[in-house]
Amino acid sequence: MATSTAQRGEPARIEEPQGKLGVLLPGLGAVATTFIAGVEAVRRGLGQPIGSLTQMGTIRLGKRSDKRVPMIRDFVPLASLNDLEFGGWDIRDEDCYSSAAHHGVLEPRLLDQIRPFLEGIRPMPAVFNRYYVKRLDGTHVKKGKSNWDLARMVQDDIERFRVEKKVSRLVMVWCGSTEIFLQPEAVHQTLEGFECGLKENHPAIAPSMIYAYAALKSGVPFANGAPNLTLDIPALMELAKQQQVPVCGKDFKTGQTLMKTIVAPGLKARLIGLSGWFSTNILGNRDGEVLDDPESFKTKEESKLSVLEHILQPEIYPELYKDFYHKVRINYYPPRGDNKEGWDNIDIFGWLGYPMQIKIDFLCRDSILAAPIVLDLVLFMDLAKRTGMRGIQEWLSFYFKSPMCAPSVYPEHDLFIQLMKLKNTLRYLRGEDLITHLGLEYYD
Repeated sequence: MATSTAQRGEPARIEEPQGKLGVLLPGLGAVATTFIAGVEAVRRGLGQPIGSLTQMGTIRLGKRSDKRVPMIRDFVPLASLNDLEFGGWDIRDEDCYSSAAHHGVLEPRLLDQIRPFLEGIRPMPAVFNRYYVKRLDGTHVKKGKSNWDLARMVQDDIERFRVEKKVSRLVMVWCGSTEIFLQPEAVHQTLEGFECGLKENHPAIAPSMIYAYAALKSGVPFANGAPNLTLDIPALMELAKQQQVPVCGKDFKTGQTLMKTIVAPGLKARLIGLSGWFSTNILGNRDGEVLDDPESFKTKEESKLSVLEHILQPEIYPELYKDFYHKVRINYYPPRGDNKEGWDNIDIFGWLGYPMQIKIDFLCRDSILAAPIVLDLVLFMDLAKRTGMRGIQEWLSFYFKSPMCAPSVYPEHDLFIQLMKLKNTLRYLRGEDLITHLGLEYYD
């Protein structure tokens, strides 16, 4: 008989989430402070964790007729929000309350209710080099003779935080700015060569790589929320494997690209052709200021442009998608603050080639969309570590614009396939049937 599920396996051995979970964030700006303040607000009953799969999502088990649909947080052993401890680094020496107030994402009325908690979180001096982020500057930075020294300082910070906060486990999520565009070089190919490059201050080793190296050396899972090269090099993949540490990235999927991964799969599913997709953004937060630099924008552009090519597969559907025009622009507009506007003009064609258009004007809040992503990555990466998973966690592609994957395959960008991959991974870990949605067994 036809079945809609794959064969059930043995449950994976997962360590229980005992003790506190430390959350370390390079970059305590708008995204990080919105995340931290939001978690505390949820813990106090001041708001709901809307947008978080780990907190509000469900997962179907077995047949539809079985009506087994538990909450994800009840299905897999995730850390409790009450067990999270926060820390991080920033180039500005201001506590999380001051930073959150400065960025203006959350209302003062909410921030004032959790002000003492936020004031208690101050950044550690950051690893920073203006060469990689030209539109920012700061005085709260580490000093060292070499990048090797800076990496050791970050490792010392990690260990100090572990002891002072009495955490049993840690996760690091990059919430810092977009660095200049870098491509893999010889120094990135082996761990030995990379460590030599750290000692010699090789210019192809950016600050985000120093944080990633320090985290992996300390056995801490690392998630990359920016489009930086960072983890996408053989040297750090070698280190992750050596240290038995999970990693994932890159570039949080929030506004305009989120829309693309929703709309493009629909066009492809209906075999509707695409002539061109013009995208422009305006935003005024620190991210917008950074992306006003052409070298940083190049890094972001590469991340945003790759989405449509992989979803639409023009090499397979040349009549529909070959040579479509795709343009992405980002404009820094200070009055808009964190309230980003993503505007898309999509020229499509249908039956007999007749042209049509779609217009999307997404007035979103960048950090509001990113905060639940950070929370889910923290909890899922901790789950992966306790399960013994290591290296690239492709099942978390759901959260990224430019998802990491094995060199032998292409990245999956379709949001709905990504969600199926994520939930099937959770089913697999618990020994449940994998859902294929075939459905023929209901009509046999």
